[in-house]
Amino acid sequence: MENIENISNDPTAAERKQDHIQLAFQSQIGNALLDKRFSYEPFLAAHPSEKLKSFSFLGKQIQTPIWVSSMTGGTEKAFQINANLARACKQFGMGMGLGSCRVLLDSNDRLKDFDFRKTIGEDLPFYANIGIAQLEILVQDNKVHKVDALVNALQADGIILHINPLQEWLQPEGDKITMAPITTIQRFIDKTKQKIIVKEVGQGFGKESLRALLQLPIEAIELAAHGGTNFSKLELLRSNENKLNTYKIIAQIGHSAEEMVGFINELNAELGSAVLCKQFIISGGIKNFLDGYYLQEKLKAPSVYGQASSLLKYAEKSYEELEQYLLYQIEGLKLAKAFFKIN
Repeated sequence: MENIENISNDPTAAERKQDHIQLAFQSQIGNALLDKRFSYEPFLAAHPSEKLKSFSFLGKQIQTPIWVSSMTGGTEKAFQINANLARACKQFGMGMGLGSCRVLLDSNDRLKDFDFRKTIGEDLPFYANIGIAQLEILVQDNKVHKVDALVNALQADGIILHINPLQEWLQPEGDKITMAPITTIQRFIDKTKQKIIVKEVGQGFGKESLRALLQLPIEAIELAAHGGTNFSKLELLRSNENKLNTYKIIAQIGHSAEEMVGFINELNAELGSAVLCKQFIISGGIKNFLDGYYLQEKLKAPSVYGQASSLLKYAEKSYEELEQYLLYQIEGLKLAKAFFKIN
């Protein structure tokens, strides 16, 4: 009798039941849409109430396993975007990789667009970023000290090196890469004490590139897999129609994040103690918490998952919209951990 009284005293009951009647037909989902990556286990856990467990990544404590993947810098609009992203990292305990800091190698005129260590705080990972073409020139000219100056100016934890030969080739203003990136990075490692993350820019790494990367003494590899923002395609969209039509097929070549996770698991087992890089940022086509959760569970190594365009969409609107987006993503991730098992 008590339960019936409680239901009858619920002021939202009638409205809720009316919603259920009106929305029942819209809520039907065909089996073709089933997400076969997961087994749903509703019987074995209660609703999650605690925060996500913090863990060590890149030598610092992360609360939320989302990485702000390198996006933009060097423009007035980029300042507000990066300010919002850094503020979110502080609030939710996330790490951040800046967009290309090339503009700061020779001048600090745009320093404010990247200078967010005070915003994000000392306790979270914060990395500067330059391209392999710029690094090649610095290595050849014995000016690696410019990377040190860049990292110091930003009070960053280290440097992200983005590997983008296809983007440079297709970019109307692109730079010529004259050495294999692995040679440039090996020479850089010999000349620096900087912590290094190596990432691609939207097409991912094949298995042999990953084999070489895993054996370098670097902090992490960011996958930047095929399936998300593709900078080769982006540059083609900036080109003339003839060039776009000729080279657009190149944008369809690459490796998905799931494929690369498989490569890494295989290579870790094969290479054993020869593996020196043991941390990963899973990015490229990570649309939501389910993608991130699934791939983190599949990868048998310490990882976070990165997002770029999804965060950019909200960061350029307002901090409040970015905050709400991340709150929903974190709550979704908690639900996934409680009720969804990986198939």
